[in-house]
Amino acid sequence: MISRKEVAKLAGVSEATVSRVLNNVGPLKEETRKRVLQAAAELGYVPNALAQQFARRKSGNIGVILPFVPKVHLFSTYYFSEILSGIGETAKRCGYDLLLIFREPDGARDYAKLFRTQKIDACILLGSQNVPEERLALDELRAGGFPFCLVNQRYDEEDYLYVDADHFAGSKAAVSHLIEQGRHSIAFVNGPPQYSNSADRLDGYKSALEEAGITFKEELVYAGNYSRKSGYELAEHLAQEILAGSMDAIFAANDRMAIGLMQGLRERELHAGQHYALIGYDDSDGSRIISPRLSTVAVPFYEMGKRAAARLLESQQENEKSMLRHDILPVSLVQRETTEMTNINLK
Repeated sequence: MISRKEVAKLAGVSEATVSRVLNNVGPLKEETRKRVLQAAAELGYVPNALAQQFARRKSGNIGVILPFVPKVHLFSTYYFSEILSGIGETAKRCGYDLLLIFREPDGARDYAKLFRTQKIDACILLGSQNVPEERLALDELRAGGFPFCLVNQRYDEEDYLYVDADHFAGSKAAVSHLIEQGRHSIAFVNGPPQYSNSADRLDGYKSALEEAGITFKEELVYAGNYSRKSGYELAEHLAQEILAGSMDAIFAANDRMAIGLMQGLRERELHAGQHYALIGYDDSDGSRIISPRLSTVAVPFYEMGKRAAARLLESQQENEKSMLRHDILPVSLVQRETTEMTNINLK
């Protein structure tokens, strides 16, 4: 195997100079740089990647911080698998590896430590929440000049880099579609309030009602946690409302909760697309294979992951202004069988 010492000998320079040229470190004469690169090419010298990263004080990793959710197979969920696939594609193309870091619900959020210990060169945060301890951790990252990007979460009063989807427009389109079908008592099953996308969808829901001249009713808004189980557990109460005629449609903030609702209501002989209209959110694989097929809002999670990784890598190569940029990607309504209503007398 050709060594750096042999390259130095052929080029007539020291090994330290060879190291600086190959790692692009420090001021160098152009003539010296060319001589070293020519010698390396003639000898077929291939630098050790780990040694290069160490010399540059870089890890070669993009960290992806994920929430640790007990009893949830995170990588089997459509949301996380799509975003991670998008991040991974861009990272690979740019010569980076992914380092996955799981955040315990009540654990420390010392994200800056990952940079100080040179484990990562940049990080993407999934499942970030608007809580004080998270804000402190993000402020520390910003104060340290560490590159990071939020996905599907934003803080409007801050200049954090983020990639999001237009959840306000998606929610409004879903509820407006139900109203156009003649539905006027529309329940909304939302996610936890610490997520900006939950607030966006609530605002979209309210906006659609307001434009249609329908009074917003707080009692028609329900809280889930984006799990199938939370939707399933709400089915008992919603079934009573449907049977009483005080609810004729449901909009759920993700497909998992919508599918849980469908299953729970089916056990009570209430069927989506017959006894009530239903729209989910995400356009997950499950929405396409469940019967009846679920109407939903398609979100480009894969593209969001790609865009987040690209923004981070751009920010390391361009000036600081690139850190202030953000993307909000469009979403689209997908109409399927759960909103193709067949009126049935429930009496």
